[in-house]
Amino acid sequence: MTRPVVLIAEELSPATLEVLGSDVEIQTVDGTDRPSLLSAVKDADAILVRSATQVDAEVFAAAGHLKVVARAGVGLDNVDVPAATAAGVMVINAPTSNIVSAAELAITLILASLRNLGRADASVKAGKWERKQLTGVELLEKTVGIVGFGRIGQLVAERLRPFGVNLLAYDPYINHARAADLGARVVELDELMRTADVVTVHMPRTPETVGLIGAEQFAIAKPNLHVVNAARGGLIDEEALFDALSTGRIAGAGLDVYSSEPPAKSETAAKLLDLPNITLTPHLGASTAEAQEKAGVAVARSVRLALAGELVPDAVNVAGGAIDDLVRPGIALADRLGQLFTAIAAEGPELLEVVVRGEIATRDVTALKLSALRGVFRQVVTEQVSYVNAPVLAEERGIRVDLVTSEDSERFRNVVQIRGTLRDGRVVSVSGTLSGTEQSQKLTEVDGLDLDVQLSDHLLLITYQDRPGLVGAYGALLGDADVNIAGMQVSRRGEERGGEVLVVLNLDQGVDQDLADRIGEAVGASASLAVDITY
Repeated sequence: MTRPVVLIAEELSPATLEVLGSDVEIQTVDGTDRPSLLSAVKDADAILVRSATQVDAEVFAAAGHLKVVARAGVGLDNVDVPAATAAGVMVINAPTSNIVSAAELAITLILASLRNLGRADASVKAGKWERKQLTGVELLEKTVGIVGFGRIGQLVAERLRPFGVNLLAYDPYINHARAADLGARVVELDELMRTADVVTVHMPRTPETVGLIGAEQFAIAKPNLHVVNAARGGLIDEEALFDALSTGRIAGAGLDVYSSEPPAKSETAAKLLDLPNITLTPHLGASTAEAQEKAGVAVARSVRLALAGELVPDAVNVAGGAIDDLVRPGIALADRLGQLFTAIAAEGPELLEVVVRGEIATRDVTALKLSALRGVFRQVVTEQVSYVNAPVLAEERGIRVDLVTSEDSERFRNVVQIRGTLRDGRVVSVSGTLSGTEQSQKLTEVDGLDLDVQLSDHLLLITYQDRPGLVGAYGALLGDADVNIAGMQVSRRGEERGGEVLVVLNLDQGVDQDLADRIGEAVGASASLAVDITY
């Protein structure tokens, strides 16, 4: 029997190769040598890379029978995931390999900023002895605000407690009990910014979190504030940060990530390079021997699972493995419904139910539950969400997750519903189905209102009291913004005119929430939400 070929495109640890084992034939290539890579990938069943090898549509076109691409690390900037999905190639990474390293670096940057370590190092190496000018402050009894209380934020909290600090946490999806267990008090972002002596950021980069900490937040901060970002570039507005540091509005900062890397490439970020009260590192969050070793070993295990045809927990584009053919088309639907649920709920639920109705309920639909969870957390956490860490993320936030199945389905052959009970008792639900021979995704229900509308990539949901003339109002505003409406449906709560209605618009392109808010104001809406969904 011919052994599958695993192509190693960058240097990996001996432990990684050991995990791959003798059941595969290992070949090597310099992934940065493009002609050699395109030639070698023709025979490969799997390819393992780090960050230097670009795996794009050209590579997939050159591959004869590639089944899996494995990135030994967290980020996937060098792997074209949509092109891989189109080519039927599974993409794997190591989403939890660097979380300890990232947390430790955040704490290192906090201490370095408080004690002026970067300036002190440069001063001594320049032959100076500036002890008085480099006087710092202690961390003891300071208030530290953690913005983003997911896995890394919680690791930071655990490691900061022995320093004798007061901990604050801000995260719309946080579980208050879990935060309390770690000694953190949950507050809104403005209160955190007003109160904290140190702020460390651990959010994902999304349209909602870019510039999360900007001029308004610095304006209400203490003048002794030190702010740290070792998560994603752009979460802190760099222009506002420069102004706050250069004018003495805040005391110091530490950055490991930037809106453009290296920062010298960005005019805004480059301005930070000359400031004396900022500590800068070159995106070192995952750059430890331990993190690199964990990443290589993790993806090697996943590659073995993929080549054996088994479920691959760390697959980022398909669930993979032994999933029933009837269930498999619902994987993407469940993920996308999860994203829509999170956008509507805007906070983490206490109870999340994944309800599967119809004939597929007779099959093993565990993969639908995992995919729905993955969708729920896509825009919530910094790390890449996979089928293995999504349940862990739910558990960390104190979210109980139930899978409910029923063979009965009244309106459609099969339906997937995501239903969550929020902390205030409110229930949010979204449902969908697959329709026709092409298995197109349909949105069939939102919060108890029946629908039958395409679940497209760009949606606008508007809730208002029904009255004539409003369709033209929001149609005009979208037209002014050069946004085309591809489809729409109005669903009325109850039979009487004048009641509450939900309008779902399919748009040809995404709109920002500012436009959604203006549309909402124009029609007197109780809610107007722009949602972009990916897979």
